Amino acid sequence: MSNEATTVQAAQATEETTGTESPPRGLGVSLPAADTRAKTEGTFPYAADLWAEGLLWAAVLRSPHPHARIASIDTTHAREMPGVHAVVTHEDVPGTPVYERGRSDRPLFASDVVRHHGEAIAAVAADHPDTARMAAAAVIVEYEVLDPVIDPEQAFEAEPLHPDGNLIRHIPLRHGDPDAAGDLVVEGLYRIGRQDPAPIGAEAGLAVPRPDGGVELYLASTDPHGDRDAAAAAFGLEPDRVKVVVTGVPGATADREDQSFQLPLGLLALKTGCPVKLTATREESFLGHAHRHPTLLRYRHHADAEGRLVKVEAQILLDAGAYADTSSDALAAAVAFACGPYVVPNAFIEGWAVRTNNPPSGHMRGEGALQVCAAYEAQMDKLAKKLGLDPAEVRMRNVMATGDVLPTGQTVTCPAPVAELLEAVRDHPLPPLPKDTPEDEWLLPGGPEGAGEPGAVRRGVGYGLGMVHMLGGEGADEVSTATVKVQDGVATVLCAAVETGQGFTTLARQIVQEILGVDEVRVAPVDTDQPAAGAGSRSRHTWVSGGAVERAAKMVRTQLLQPLAHKFGMSAELLQITDGRITSYDGVLSTPVTEALQGKELWATAQCRPHPTEPLDASGQGDAYVGMSFCAIRAVVDVDIEIGSVRVVELAVAQDVGRVLNPAQLAARIEAGVTQGVGAALTENLRTPRGLVRHPDLTGYALPTALDAPDIEIVKLVEERDVVAPFGAKAVSAVPVVTSPAAIAAAVRAATGRPVNRLPIRPQAAVVTGGRDRPVRSTD
Repeated sequence: MSNEATTVQAAQATEETTGTESPPRGLGVSLPAADTRAKTEGTFPYAADLWAEGLLWAAVLRSPHPHARIASIDTTHAREMPGVHAVVTHEDVPGTPVYERGRSDRPLFASDVVRHHGEAIAAVAADHPDTARMAAAAVIVEYEVLDPVIDPEQAFEAEPLHPDGNLIRHIPLRHGDPDAAGDLVVEGLYRIGRQDPAPIGAEAGLAVPRPDGGVELYLASTDPHGDRDAAAAAFGLEPDRVKVVVTGVPGATADREDQSFQLPLGLLALKTGCPVKLTATREESFLGHAHRHPTLLRYRHHADAEGRLVKVEAQILLDAGAYADTSSDALAAAVAFACGPYVVPNAFIEGWAVRTNNPPSGHMRGEGALQVCAAYEAQMDKLAKKLGLDPAEVRMRNVMATGDVLPTGQTVTCPAPVAELLEAVRDHPLPPLPKDTPEDEWLLPGGPEGAGEPGAVRRGVGYGLGMVHMLGGEGADEVSTATVKVQDGVATVLCAAVETGQGFTTLARQIVQEILGVDEVRVAPVDTDQPAAGAGSRSRHTWVSGGAVERAAKMVRTQLLQPLAHKFGMSAELLQITDGRITSYDGVLSTPVTEALQGKELWATAQCRPHPTEPLDASGQGDAYVGMSFCAIRAVVDVDIEIGSVRVVELAVAQDVGRVLNPAQLAARIEAGVTQGVGAALTENLRTPRGLVRHPDLTGYALPTALDAPDIEIVKLVEERDVVAPFGAKAVSAVPVVTSPAAIAAAVRAATGRPVNRLPIRPQAAVVTGGRDRPVRSTD
C-alpha cells in the first residue's frame, strides 16, 4: 500500500467490527450491530470522510442535454486555470471505453453522442473542490442538440440510439392453452414511475496511485470485485494492479456506487500521480446513478364464474433509459412474476426492455417484481368488484402453494405459505376510526394543520400479495468465499461481503458464535485482496456469504473437536458445543471452549454455491431462480376525497421468512422495506420532462418522512425453513417493498372507488366528485 494512503488505512481500520457481548449469543437472538455506537456518535468512517496526503479534488462535467451530438470538446481553458492538475475526456481512457455490471454498453465518457441528461463528458482534478467544479464548467463543449426519444413506446420505431439498437431484450412467455377463456374478463393499463435510490449519503470516493503503476480505490462499493474488474479494464491494467477497499456504506437499496463516479477518480489519480477525492453533490447523485425502471403495463385477466383465474395476458414495457445496465434481469423478473403468487394455468406475457434518452434505469429492491405487483393486484381488485366478492376472498381462491407451477414452468419447491399470510393480515383487528379516538383527530391526510376537513375523509382497506426471487437468476454463478480464523479464543471472519445496512457482519458474528461457542468475533474490513463474494443485492449475502461462513466455521469446529474426541476414544460427532462449553453425549467430557482453544490457531476457508439455475428459453420457460419469498400486506388509509391527499394509517404485514436469525434486525428490515414502498406508492417520482431531470434534489424529490411513516404491524412471521438455504432463512427486505405500494393503491381504490392505475398516486386520482354525498369514513 502506498504511503499516501496510510491515513486512509488507519481510518478504515476503525471499521473493523468486534463483538464482545455476553450471552445470549448466536442465531435467533437480537445481537446488536457492532458499528452502532460509532454511527450514533458520528465517528464511523464513510467514504466522504477519507483523506490522504497531497489530496486533489475531482469534479465531473455532465451533459445538460438528454440527446445531442458532440461537435467538439475544448479543455484548454480548464487546463490553464490555476490549481488544475488534470482534465480527462474519452480520449484519455487507455483501456476499454465502456463499462457496466449488466451489459458493457455505457461509455466512461461520452465521445460522439450524449444519450441522457447528466452523462459524463469530462473530469477535472484540482487542489480545491471549488476550483475543480469551476474548471469542469470551463470545459467548452459544442453540441448539436437532437430530439430525444423519451416515450418507450416510440423506441421501437425510432432511429437507433445506440450501436446495439433500441431493443435490449424481448421475452415472449407462453404457458398453457392460448385459446383458453374465462366467464369474466377484466382489463387494465398501468404506469409505474421512476423511483430513485436516494441514498442517505451521496456518492464519494478516493483514488490513490500505487508505486507499481496501479491504483487503489476507496469506495462505498457493494460489489468490490465487479468494480475492480471494470476499473482495470477501463484503465488498461491487470486486475491485480487495481485494489478496491470498501469504506463505510451509508445505506444501500441498489448498486451503491455508480461507476461514472469512481472510474474518473482512478483515471485522474493515475494521470496526476496524486490521491484524488470526489464527493458528489445531491444534484450530481441524482444525475449520475441509475433509478427504478418506469414501466407501462397492459393486463387482461380471465376468470371463471367462481373467481378462479383461467388465463392472464399481459404486455410489460420497461424504460431502460440510455443504457442496458441490469434491465435484462429486471425484465426477466417482471415476466416471471407477472401473474403474482397465484395459480394461473394459462399465461401469455410479452415483455420488452428498450433504450430511450431518459436517465439510465438499474437495480433497485424488487426490480421488475414491484411494477407487476401493482398491476396484477389492481386486476384482482377489479375481478373482486365484478364478481361482488371481498377482495381478500378472491385472492384466497387463487393463491399458490408449494408444488404449484409458475408461468415459467418452474415448480415452486420452496415453502410458499401464501394463504396463511393472507389469512393473518385479513384477520388482524382493524385500527380504530378517528371518531372513536378523538385525540387523534388532527391526524388528517396532509398532516398537522393540513388543509383537509374531517368530513371529507374516507377510510379504505386494501390487500397486496407479493413475491420476489432470491439471489440472481438465469444461470448466474452465485458463489461466495469466507475464511474463519480462531486464535487465543478470538475468531475473525474474512469475507468480501459488504455490510450495506442489511446486517451481514452481525449475522457472521452470530454464525461463528453459534458454531464455535466463542464470544468475541471480529469481521475484517472488505477489500479485493480477499476472494470474491459477489454483489450485495437481493439479500444474497445472507444465503451465499452466510453459508460460506457457516461452512468455514464448521470446518474449524471439526479441527477443534477431533483431537478431543480422539483423546476420549469417541467420534467428533458425539461432541457438541453449547453455552460456551464442549460436552460429550455421556457427560464424561465438559470443558470450556476458551480452554480448549488456548494456545491454538485454527482456520478454514469454504465456499457456498447454491444449486444452478437456467436462462429463460425462447418461450419464457425455465428454472430461472433458486428460491422465492412471499409477503401479504393489508393497508388502511384515510383519503381526503376533496383534495386527494392520502394518509397511510396502518400496514399489517405477514411474511414468509424461513427462519428468524436476528429478531430485531429482521423487524427493522421489514419496516424499512415497507416505508420505502410507501414512498413508491405516494411521493417518489423523479420527473424527467423531455428527458431532463427536474428538481434533482431532496426538495423536489419527496422522500417519506417520519410523519409519513404509518404504524407497521408485523402480525405474523412464518418460519417454515427452506431446506436448500443455509439456516433455512429467506430474504426479507425486498418483498415488503414490492408489496406495500400495491396494498396502498388497493386501499385508496376502496376508499374512493377510483381505479388508481398509476404509481405514485397523484392527488387527482383520489378526488371524488360529489364525494360529500357519500358515506364518510366507510371501511368498505
